[in-house]
Amino acid sequence: MCYNRLMTMSIPEAFGNTPAIIKWNIVRGDTARLRVDFLQNDEVTAFSTTGWTFASTTYDSFGDVLDNLTVESGSGYVNIIAPASITSLWGTGYNSTVAELAFDLQVEINGIIWTPVLGTIKVSADVTGGSL
Repeated sequence: MCYNRLMTMSIPEAFGNTPAIIKWNIVRGDTARLRVDFLQNDEVTAFSTTGWTFASTTYDSFGDVLDNLTVESGSGYVNIIAPASITSLWGTGYNSTVAELAFDLQVEINGIIWTPVLGTIKVSADVTGGSL
């Protein structure tokens, strides 16, 4: 399981400032991970994320469907995981792009809601399917 993408984020002084805009590429039916590191302004020292609550959701406007993604937090980072059980339902057909979904990462810190990441998930066709 490799990270689909690694992103470093320096926390703004005032939470809620401009979120990072991410384009996340996923193959339908695969498990995909996106790691987000929360770093101090020196871009080396991790923020303490103890007490932070994370949530991530995708939205498919074509089917009007929301999917909750798995979020695993560590010391100064979070992994957003799109499990195969969910990605296998995204898109139809065998075109190079079978769906595009909106997603975000929200954080609650001491009662303050902050969205550090907004983005689009580009879903590519899985031709082989679940034959493993």
